[in-house]
Amino acid sequence: MRFLPTDEQRAFVRSLDALLAAADTPAAARAWAEGDPSPGRALWSRLAGSGVFALAVPEAYEGAGALPVELVLAFVELGRHAVPGPLVETVAGAVLVAALDEPVLGKRLLPAIASGDLLVSLHAPGAGPYALDADAADRLLVVDAGEPTVLRLAAGHGPVRASVDPVRRLAVPGAGGEVVCAGPAVATAARRAADWARLATAAQALGVGLALLERTVAYVGQRTQFGAPIGSFQAVKHRLADTLTALEFARPLVHGAALTLASADVAAAKTAAGEASYAAARTALQLHGAVGYTDELDLSLWLRKARPLRDAWGTPSQCRAAVLEGSAHAGSAGAGSAGGGPGGDRSVRFSGL
Repeated sequence: MRFLPTDEQRAFVRSLDALLAAADTPAAARAWAEGDPSPGRALWSRLAGSGVFALAVPEAYEGAGALPVELVLAFVELGRHAVPGPLVETVAGAVLVAALDEPVLGKRLLPAIASGDLLVSLHAPGAGPYALDADAADRLLVVDAGEPTVLRLAAGHGPVRASVDPVRRLAVPGAGGEVVCAGPAVATAARRAADWARLATAAQALGVGLALLERTVAYVGQRTQFGAPIGSFQAVKHRLADTLTALEFARPLVHGAALTLASADVAAAKTAAGEASYAAARTALQLHGAVGYTDELDLSLWLRKARPLRDAWGTPSQCRAAVLEGSAHAGSAGAGSAGGGPGGDRSVRFSGL
């Protein structure tokens, strides 16, 4: 079994890191927060050229196929560099449309998503009352739960509302619009899309936490107190060690969830990554002292992102409930099948990591 990224996956991550490091993503994020998506759209096109959005689009629609492992690796980097925009929602929208297996709808949306020409915001059950970046998105997909469940292209949205993270622009989807699909298949596809959204959010949160830790370690090595770097103080070392431990504990859960795509595994990964990222934000704020509170410091772009990502597409309590539900189902299945008992086939095949 191989539990490490392949050489190709490592090269993909390095290329994304180099692209984003040279792109001045903090400036793009600040412009996005002020309502100017132009720098963010330019960055979006470059990411699409690297194949990021094609990772959730089937090959039949000019994508790379459903590649959740590579998607997780990419979203960790997007989080590390604080890339703005409805990244998760666009990927989840692609998964939703692909799962419906409606060729006309697929041809209408999926190639444009893969190429980066189409930004999508998705509002679905479990995502909260607001759609993310509906003002900058080219399409606003809305799943209305009911009998039947309906997928529609919203005609508009309400006023943009303030968020803890100014880069995350929130709005209530408007009523009406074109209904593109209805029936039980929409509900099934929406659940699949929600799992992918949770997984991508977990990876993004992990990247945010890693960036916060990296920046904090660099800062405490430079800031001095009583004639010594504060990073040499035992209390500071312990705080950073706890932060690193939490992030490294979350990392294999996120990668493992990408392999199984089981709802319970995804929920566990989302909980661990979200909590670890939020703890990293609290550590970074404390160890940076008063300067950590300033908006002018780029650190604020990551600090403000950690809490919303922790709660997006499932709060910690909701995700823990999903883990318990999944464990109960697994226990019931194991009790009634030979595979769950002694001598049963309990093997798991791993690939990609």
